[in-house]
Amino acid sequence: MANKGLTDDGEFSFTRSNSNSKISTGRNGLPKIQTHRKQPTNEAEVCHDDSATPVNAQTIDELHSLQKKKSAPTTPIKGTPRSEEERQKQQLQSISASLASLTRETGPKLVKGDPARKPETPKVVAHVDHSQFYYQTPTVGVSDSSLKFTHVLYNLSPAELYEQAIKYEKGSFITASGALATLSGAKTGRAPRDKRVVRDETTEELWWGRGSPNIEMDEHTFLVNRERAVDYLNSLDKVFVNDQFLNWDPEHRIKVRIVSARAYHSLFMHNMCIRPTPEELEEFGTPDFTIYNAGQFPCNRYTHYMTSSTSIDINLDRREMVILGTQYAGEMKKGLFGVMHYLMPKRQILSLHSGCNVGKDGDVALFFGLSGTGKTTLSTDHNRYLIGDDEHCWSENGVSNIEGGCYAKCIDLSKEKEPDIWNAIKFGTVLENVVFDEHTREVDYSDKSVTENTRAAYPIEYIPNAKLPCVGPHPKNVILLACDAFGVLPPVSKLSLAQTMYHFISGYTALVAGTEDGVKEPQATFSACFGAAFIMLHPTKYAAMLAEKMQKHGATGWLVNTGWSGGSYGSGNRIKLAYTRRIIDAIHSGGLLDATYTKSEVFGLDIPTAIEGVPSEILDPTNTWSDKKAYNDTLLKLAGLFKKNFQGFTNYKIGQDNKLTEEILAAGPNF
Repeated sequence: MANKGLTDDGEFSFTRSNSNSKISTGRNGLPKIQTHRKQPTNEAEVCHDDSATPVNAQTIDELHSLQKKKSAPTTPIKGTPRSEEERQKQQLQSISASLASLTRETGPKLVKGDPARKPETPKVVAHVDHSQFYYQTPTVGVSDSSLKFTHVLYNLSPAELYEQAIKYEKGSFITASGALATLSGAKTGRAPRDKRVVRDETTEELWWGRGSPNIEMDEHTFLVNRERAVDYLNSLDKVFVNDQFLNWDPEHRIKVRIVSARAYHSLFMHNMCIRPTPEELEEFGTPDFTIYNAGQFPCNRYTHYMTSSTSIDINLDRREMVILGTQYAGEMKKGLFGVMHYLMPKRQILSLHSGCNVGKDGDVALFFGLSGTGKTTLSTDHNRYLIGDDEHCWSENGVSNIEGGCYAKCIDLSKEKEPDIWNAIKFGTVLENVVFDEHTREVDYSDKSVTENTRAAYPIEYIPNAKLPCVGPHPKNVILLACDAFGVLPPVSKLSLAQTMYHFISGYTALVAGTEDGVKEPQATFSACFGAAFIMLHPTKYAAMLAEKMQKHGATGWLVNTGWSGGSYGSGNRIKLAYTRRIIDAIHSGGLLDATYTKSEVFGLDIPTAIEGVPSEILDPTNTWSDKKAYNDTLLKLAGLFKKNFQGFTNYKIGQDNKLTEEILAAGPNF
């Protein structure tokens, strides 16, 4: 029988009675409880507290501060070592200069860190005037913007940006795969009619006029919009700043700074641009180009040249871009691509809207194609390494990816059809405007409730066979893809240099569009250089550079039809993807160069007579149409559309003697 009680000195004691023991009692006759021995004879008998040494913190806030340690460069910095305070001063000084109003003497007062968090230690505060660097805990809430502080969230990690988005941006959620689902607001795609480029002495060489994507504005109007964007950003409690690179070729890379109001935009650009190492950030200095993304704030419609509340403005002389009235992140990506289309040719570097991969033997292939041609599918090959999916440069050093990430379409995405993209949608990836189950957070990629233009932005290293760094030798093959819904182009044809230039400038594919009475018929689409919306110079300039590089490095041009055979859409059949892959494999291996060729009518294309794994009868379209008259009529119809489209380029002369222009025209359809 157990007895317990309270001793005279207040301690519990415990004894057990049996035939050989006495019952120990305390006051009031209660049994004693003995919980420990005051003088243990054996250490093993002692009851230990298994907790560790108490943490070195007096408050919960101090405890939380111990949870995070400061990041530091992993390798020695060149030159004289600088303190943390000095590094922060220089960073904030540079950002303050970027955000400086053009009508005031100084830039805004900046402080590093999240305004929602109480700083554990005083932060560095920066003003564009060197004498204005000082230390203090800022007081936020002063209405006068010249007195308030703007917090800078500088080059945050994806985890930090997730926190910011989830806490403060409505419409941000973590999906079941770990990706961050966001909303871009009312605009779910680019607004090309609202894009403007400052026309001045430095930009007279740009492509202006009929057919050009460049809509002009004057510098004064640009500065009005810039001031509106800067004032909006400075009015906020915090802004996100990304300092990053474009172009994986270190000899020709461009430093870009993106100032934005949303964590979504910061994470998007973190993924899409090339991410600098801590050591590279130390030497970043002044950016070569700056984006001011004030997309949540509209432009003033009474401002000259404005036709809506949206305006995307580029000033190539100031190396700046301003975004007002649209939160669609793709405007930043494509805006920078346009800038590269201007800056790179000045260095005799060709900028290209293309996919690019390389074989194990170093053979590089470029893939050009508009939406629906299979550019992403064919450039993503498990037997080859991916250099990039969308934007590239071709310099004297070879090819290099402009971007650090991929921007993939998600509509009807499936693991079976696009396993690499499917698996890349994980933590760190931005999902734009997708629909998901409110409980499980599983994404329904077939749901178009928000938009059909759903997208995923992820770092390129999320693709298993990505080549890092994203550079390669000079291309051996230039593959132009067309989904010909008219069904008259051969599945593959070898192009001469002049034909490559002609079809590169044309940028053809055919879409299937429904008419009011329900009849569907092909609709030809042309986009110069397979990216007319982004080029800055006349298409013939890019084509001449392409031909020069192909000739110098011995590259071969190919036209591959991924569309219909044996008839137009509705009567013929789509060329099987398995056949197209066999064709691409034959191009990569070099085997197709040794094939026997026949010349086609009208377009004058060289068609191979046999390819391993591809039925010979489908290689020549004349063999697959049962109605020969219908074939000829459709062939002439498409050739006429090519000629009509090319009329916009015939007045532009290449070279002093104009011979190159004449060669390109002669390489088109002849009838």
